[in-house]
Amino acid sequence: MNLRARVYVENQKKDVQAQLEAHLASLKAKGLDSQTISRDATTRKLQAMVRKALFRLASIAAQEKLNQERIKAKADKLAAEKAAREKPKVEEKAAEEKGKKEKKEKKEKKEKPPKAEKPAKGEPKKPKEEKKAEKPEAE
Repeated sequence: MNLRARVYVENQKKDVQAQLEAHLASLKAKGLDSQTISRDATTRKLQAMVRKALFRLASIAAQEKLNQERIKAKADKLAAEKAAREKPKVEEKAAEEKGKKEKKEKKEKKEKPPKAEKPAKGEPKKPKEEKKAEKPEAE
């Protein structure tokens, strides 16, 4: 349903309701009972037009609600995309700061003396038996 038609449908409904009330008043003035009035063709036609207008207004309201939800979802999606674009920038800054800290730690580690010197390539390695003998046994 065309959302701009809301005003026109509301006006039609008001007009038809006014016609229905006038027709019902004229039938009551003639002295007809309620059963005869309810079976009158003009009365039924006017009541149908009112129901039709109410149905159109309901569909317009449902469409407007759906459009509002779509607008909100679109705004949320754009906000999430914007946040996602900004997040890597923040992460890059954090990574740069972390990288600077790691570089400082690496420099500090390099300044420490090595733990134990390894024998040169040309020197023979200690036999396995001597290594065992060097270690005191814990008994």
